[in-house]
Amino acid sequence: MGAVRPLLGGATAAGVLAGLLVIPQAGLMAWILDRAIAGQHPPAALLTPFLLLAGVMCLRVLLGWARETAGLAAALRIQGHLRDHLFTHLARLGPVRLADRHSGALSAALVEQVEALTGYYARYLPQQAVALAVPAAILIAAFTQDWVAALILLFTAPLIPLFMALLGMGAEQVSREQQEQVARLGGHFLDRLQGLTTLRLLNAQDRAAEEVARASEGYRASTMKVLRVAFLSSAVLEFFSAVAIALVAMYVGFGLIGYLDWGPAEELTLFSGVFVLLMAPDFFQPLRQLAQHYHDRASALGAAQTLMPLLERRAPDLPASGRGAHQGQGAAIHLQDVHLRFDGDRRALEGVDLSIAPGERVALVGPSGAGKSSLLHLLAGFIEPDRGQVRVNGEAPDPVAQAAWVGQRPHVFAGTLADNIRLGDPGASETAVEAAARDAGVLEFAAGLPQGLDTPLGERGHGLSGGQGQRVALARAALKRAPLWLLDEPTAGLDPDTEARVLAALERSATAGATVLIASHHPRVMAWADRVVTLQDGRVVRDTKPLGRDR
Repeated sequence: MGAVRPLLGGATAAGVLAGLLVIPQAGLMAWILDRAIAGQHPPAALLTPFLLLAGVMCLRVLLGWARETAGLAAALRIQGHLRDHLFTHLARLGPVRLADRHSGALSAALVEQVEALTGYYARYLPQQAVALAVPAAILIAAFTQDWVAALILLFTAPLIPLFMALLGMGAEQVSREQQEQVARLGGHFLDRLQGLTTLRLLNAQDRAAEEVARASEGYRASTMKVLRVAFLSSAVLEFFSAVAIALVAMYVGFGLIGYLDWGPAEELTLFSGVFVLLMAPDFFQPLRQLAQHYHDRASALGAAQTLMPLLERRAPDLPASGRGAHQGQGAAIHLQDVHLRFDGDRRALEGVDLSIAPGERVALVGPSGAGKSSLLHLLAGFIEPDRGQVRVNGEAPDPVAQAAWVGQRPHVFAGTLADNIRLGDPGASETAVEAAARDAGVLEFAAGLPQGLDTPLGERGHGLSGGQGQRVALARAALKRAPLWLLDEPTAGLDPDTEARVLAALERSATAGATVLIASHHPRVMAWADRVVTLQDGRVVRDTKPLGRDR
């Protein structure tokens, strides 16, 4: 963020300097008109002032460009920093803590709502300083020429910020409603797209289309409300600034033709009158621009009120263990009097005590809701216990350095097979990727694909069967070479032959000496394990070894 401050400072300085150049620009124009009309100077004598005027105008254009460029660069850097911070925070929160948030709403937060902050940093913040400095400087210059005209500017100027604040209150509320509509529409549309097959099978696609249309209509209505407030406030502010400029013009005009004989009007010259009159629009221009950018502030506040609850969610502090610190050896696991509840009162784990030696293969069994997945989530570091201790190699669980995770429905990203496997270790060589794919049985089906491991996959692994997706996840985990493997029902929904293939792939893929915990209902998995831990109602009720196991 330190690199942003110079950009914001540069944008502000460029805006202030461009605004202050209005004074010499108006002075030169008034002097040229005064000399050309009243002084009867030949055109050749006015060449130098014309060149100076052209130079001032060009400088104002360059400063305006510099201001926009620096402001936009600052906004883009802030966007990048905020998106990176938000994505990192979401990753630290993990899938369990975010289970109550729709992925469409999270996507909207990362894209549209962060984008809504652009105008605040690129335009509103620099304009605040311009709106203070430039009108004050113009007011001082006007007082040196005619105090009546300056007083007209002084007394009408507060009307614009006043109405800007009054109208801005409504703009902030409707902007917040619009941001909520964006998140709601994103989640609604994503739900229908992901469930398109189900909708077709139930012949509910027409009803779903009507629901999307209603959500879109709600977004359209909220957007039109924002625009209505914006145009209304702009019209009000333009009206007051136009009235003030007209008052100055009437005073200068009547003073120059001799209709006013009080105050400084008798001494008003063509130069002073034109000078003040030319500065009057630019006196109000920074205030009007601030009023226009006030809607950027309202949009940013609306987005911030949506983002802040997400950022304020407490994420666990990951231990400072380096990646790969325990590669090559299994993880020792120790749970002592672990209690975990969801939603304040729903019990997930109750007084769990469990120790697992490095290299052990443990099957977690029990009915649905017994606490198997909750136990795996604790060991993965996705959640923290309400009470008790969870230690992996004597440390708090670290999903980055310690654990490899394979769930019931592992996510396969759009990209090639090799890209998906390389997620386990982005710096892995092609040889290492191929070895992991071979151990996990990926090469068995990849050989039949047009480009082998370089075959592009569709979204969510379109084109792969459930068993093939599980083997891709196993290859990904093998490439990570983690000391702890956590598998949550990896063979659920698979036929016996595919289940056997996945277990064989797990046998080959699991890091030598790694500790493996696998939640499952299947007898074949229990026979494969060294220990079988049975959970019921959140408690460990049995800890046995399968027949034939003497480890």
